[in-house]
Amino acid sequence: MPGKLNRTVATEQESKRWIPSDAKTIYNLPFNDLLYRAQTVHRANFDPNAVQMSRLLSIKTGGCAEDCGYCSQSAHYPTGLKASKLMEVERVIAEARKAKEGGATRYCMGAAWRSPKDRDMDAIVAMVHGVKALGMETCMTLGMLSPDQSAALADAGLDYYNHNIDTSERFYSEIITTRTFADRLETLSNVRDAGIKVCAGGILGMGETADDRISMLVTLANLPSPPESVPINMLIPIPGSKLADAAPVDPIEFVRTIALARILMPQSHVRLSAGRTEMTDEMQALCFFAGANSIFVGDALLTADNPGEDHDAGLFRRLGLKPMALEPNT
Repeated sequence: MPGKLNRTVATEQESKRWIPSDAKTIYNLPFNDLLYRAQTVHRANFDPNAVQMSRLLSIKTGGCAEDCGYCSQSAHYPTGLKASKLMEVERVIAEARKAKEGGATRYCMGAAWRSPKDRDMDAIVAMVHGVKALGMETCMTLGMLSPDQSAALADAGLDYYNHNIDTSERFYSEIITTRTFADRLETLSNVRDAGIKVCAGGILGMGETADDRISMLVTLANLPSPPESVPINMLIPIPGSKLADAAPVDPIEFVRTIALARILMPQSHVRLSAGRTEMTDEMQALCFFAGANSIFVGDALLTADNPGEDHDAGLFRRLGLKPMALEPNT
């Protein structure tokens, strides 16, 4: 565990408001210097060899009214994905039980909605209660939330709410037109005001510039409280989607982004999320060294492939990594 001195350093770093030019200077450091700085910050705040394990389940797939250019579940694009209804509560809890038996400590549930309808809230609340009863952390991603919906989820005991800002404010309208960047931030504010921890990050490889990636992270770091979890996704080009032919992001640039996220948000869990199937083991190892300390386990992320548990276990053995224990009083 970090000592009192390290905690003081971390608190000072956490309260700092970043400006894009300073963040850009850090991002462009010589690669070894950047990694050294990120690893130093990481060690001041976390066990450097522990990784938090989450499992993600799609509780309602496809047919989404949003036009997010990266998404297989958007009704705007001919991706071939068939829409489904909201999953039964009992099935969600049964899947969560399997996830816990497989070593996951956090269970994330995602629905392809612009925002949940009031008629769905009873079932969603029951899912939270059921997963919490298993002794797991709970996370949901349901699109935009009103203050009342946020309060209902908080009353149910939801630990985290995921709502990614995806990219910079400048580039946002190139990817999504059915809601605004400000809409994203409003939902994050509603969630935080309700007392739920925030999970918010973005996607790399959508045609954005390095400045867009830096701006995205500065926006997150400068929220009234930085997100407790920051997922960094590598775009998975979906046939039929707007970004089906997007060029892949450079691996070194991806690692630089992970390192910057760690430095700007020292006490956040930085999650290596979608796209791991396209990453070499060596690239993932660099991401862990740069400060990533959370992953999704299992064979699928919503509708996309994910490395199997056997592969992840083998990589953890090779790197000397271990699953992070659940925090007390969760």
